[in-house]
Amino acid sequence: MHYSVEIGARLQAERKRLGLNQDQFGDAVGVSKRTQAAYEAGTTDPTSVYLNRAASKLGVDVLFVVTGVPIPRPVSDLSTGEEKLVCRYRSLPEGDQEVVDRIIGAMSDVAPQGKN
Repeated sequence: MHYSVEIGARLQAERKRLGLNQDQFGDAVGVSKRTQAAYEAGTTDPTSVYLNRAASKLGVDVLFVVTGVPIPRPVSDLSTGEEKLVCRYRSLPEGDQEVVDRIIGAMSDVAPQGKN
């Protein structure tokens, strides 16, 4: 696999993790949908300015996008149960994380108001 294609695939994974389509992501970082698609396809390399905007405006893990190694995210100020859930979630493959996200999203949409 070509290096740019790998970067593009990881960039797409980050965009999807954030729940954004290419238009939304591109608008947030100042590029067109066409440019965003080219970055994700690996036909064009993202610029440092673009990556900086993606990190600062959207929280994209640029280290992961460029190298494939995610930035370790500390688990702090969580209860023991919350920490356990976060650790389990992080150990899941990306596809399974997406399923969990959909399930939690559906459950929170029907949860009674005022309960956390």
